[in-house]
This record gives sequence, C-alpha cells and structure tokens, in this order.
Amino acid sequence: MNSYLLFKALHLIVVISWMAGLLYLPRIFVYHTENQNKNETTDIFKTMERKLFYYIMFPAMALSWLFGLILISIIGFSSLSFLWMQIKILLVTILTFYHFYLGICLNDLKNNIFKRSSRFFRIINEIPTILLIITVFIVIFKPI
Repeated sequence: MNSYLLFKALHLIVVISWMAGLLYLPRIFVYHTENQNKNETTDIFKTMERKLFYYIMFPAMALSWLFGLILISIIGFSSLSFLWMQIKILLVTILTFYHFYLGICLNDLKNNIFKRSSRFFRIINEIPTILLIITVFIVIFKPI
C-alpha cells in the first residue's frame, strides 16, 4: 500500500471531522447564549460543547497536524519552500488559533460568563468556511 495515499486519506478524514466541529461549536454557542436563563437547557449545551470540543475537535485537530506533517515528510521538506504550502500552513495555523479561541469561549460559557452575543457567534461561525474555501483552492490549483 502506498503510504502517501494512506496518510492523505487519513489527513482528509480528520480535517473533515475538525471542520465539522469548527462549524458546529459556534452554532451551539448561539443557542447556549440565547437560552442563558434556562439552567436545564444550558446544562445540556455545556455537555454538548465539552464533548464536541474535547472528544472530537481536539483529537481531529491534533491528527490533522500530525498527518499533515507526515505528508510533508513523505513528499520532502523542500515542499515547504512553495508559496502555496506556506499559505496553506498559515491558514491552518489561523484555524488552530480560532480553535483555541473557541476553547476560551467554551470555558467562559461553562462558567456562565456571557461576554459575547449570539450574533457574534453567528458571525464568527463564517470564519472556518472562508478559510476552508481559500485553502481548498490553494491546495488544488497551487497557483503560486
């Protein structure tokens, strides 16, 4: 079996899982924020948020990085000199910071600290979509 294709498939699987979480968690934050006065409801959201972040998103993020680095090592570290690869790594780094920002928001909501509105979470929910679109086009077309 070709190890490059194996790790490429694994990389795509965990990236899809990570992206699903990055898109879904802020949506849960919207509902959590809108129902902040309903303790029973917010307890359910807290459980959903915690499980999504720690059991799905965090491992998927870590494995995305791991399999991505393995792919780079297979094709050669000289690929890091390509501008499209540098842009991809930059965009994935931004997604990683976004991921950890969501973790901060999760902790605030867990402690019933409502710093942000549901509108805020609706808006930032678009960030991973935009970064995903740009990343896919850069990786597929390698324009630079």
